[in-house]
Amino acid sequence: MNANTLYEKELAFQADRRKATTEFIKIISDLWYDKSIEIVLFKNQVIDRNVSDIINLHEYAGQFVQKPISIFDSVEILRTINDINLPPSKLDIGKLTYEYHSDHQSAIDINSFIMEKLEKAKSCEEIIPKDVVLYGFGRIGRLIARELMAKTGKGNQLRLRAIVTRGAITAEILEKRANLLRTDSVHGQFMGTVDIDVKNQAMIINGTTVHMISADRPEDIDYTIYGISRALIIDNTGAYRTNEALCRHLKSNGASQVLLTAPGKDVPNIVHGVNHLEFDPNTTKIFSAASCTTNAITPILKAVEESLGIEKGHIETIHAYTNDQNLVDNMHGKYRRGRAAALNMVITETGAGNAVSKALPQLKGKFTSNAIRVPVPNGSLAILNIALKNKTSKETINAIIKKYALEGDLVEQIKYSMSQELVSTDIVGTSAPAIYDSAATIVSEDGKNLVLYIWYDNEFGYSNQVIRLAKYIAKVRRFTYY
Repeated sequence: MNANTLYEKELAFQADRRKATTEFIKIISDLWYDKSIEIVLFKNQVIDRNVSDIINLHEYAGQFVQKPISIFDSVEILRTINDINLPPSKLDIGKLTYEYHSDHQSAIDINSFIMEKLEKAKSCEEIIPKDVVLYGFGRIGRLIARELMAKTGKGNQLRLRAIVTRGAITAEILEKRANLLRTDSVHGQFMGTVDIDVKNQAMIINGTTVHMISADRPEDIDYTIYGISRALIIDNTGAYRTNEALCRHLKSNGASQVLLTAPGKDVPNIVHGVNHLEFDPNTTKIFSAASCTTNAITPILKAVEESLGIEKGHIETIHAYTNDQNLVDNMHGKYRRGRAAALNMVITETGAGNAVSKALPQLKGKFTSNAIRVPVPNGSLAILNIALKNKTSKETINAIIKKYALEGDLVEQIKYSMSQELVSTDIVGTSAPAIYDSAATIVSEDGKNLVLYIWYDNEFGYSNQVIRLAKYIAKVRRFTYY
């Protein structure tokens, strides 16, 4: 075959692949907006992605499972899913495609294969949508709002109904808050529409009314006058962290549950995927989603503890600067945080070592921890230095974490990176709270000491963990297949 003939064949294949990808995009949109079935590809979002994004995600999927994941196979499986009657679901097309071609399953009829894999969907209980109120509208609050509104679909799960802030809600304030939602210096443009309704003191996000409520005290609000009932209050302010303080939210008419987006005192601190099932939302009314760092390291530590056993260790977090630091040198209540955040590396304390034990009690007292704030606005790194009970090798520990990332209870929490070139900006926008850097793993010669590098988007990855926990608390988790 001469070079020109080969080139023409390559062009024809690329055209066919892009055409199939266009059909892929149409089917996932139909499934989402018509049937509330969300499709992901090895945990990566595919809704609102373009053709090149989908092709690149298939390439990543193939590298991840070390087996080709073809867009043509994905489309064929999607057609089958679209033809059968499923309840609202979240399905991983990468895992389904991989399993279909594993263990000689390609000989099985696709329809029979899909029906067998998704059999449990038939027994799912009906979901009652849950009203959500964001109490506070800072970095985490706005990202949660973006994600909730981008994934509202038919409104079968969480419905963002109101946002509570302090101060008067004037036309100018409304527009400023709307613009902060539309544009973000780190996370870019919001892929939707944001307008304001000055008369009704509301933002209109993707055509849906979200009331803006001014309040100085949680107990002063009557949510029912806005048509809100049984609401889950997601407190992003960090002002209320104890059970007593957070209970003030429950005195509001129309509120039923509270979720704190910070470490809490004398309330359950939850890392979704690790210990959320230990608390029943029917009886527990107040939850904490712990911290971004705790959500990043706990899933990895759980995998290591279960597989190899942990003697002791140290956690060092290289953390992006945050709003509690000073932009320029000035007085600050904590040591070193008064120095200019964008100019200095700043050693500071972190409660990550103790916080881990709240989700994994067996690790209590085994870890020390510290943090260094560095001059980047987002994207952090946790370095775990672990003394093991059982020997391992780099290949073995990487295989262990890869297995946890591919199947089991932590597939939403761990993303496995194979890149030799990973840097902090690459992980911005990753929905998993922990990105395991397999290329950076270090194992001592005797196999008893590990150094693991765990990246995390301390804003977006954490916000997605908050939403996962919110769905569990609100009992709106759909049938999932990972």
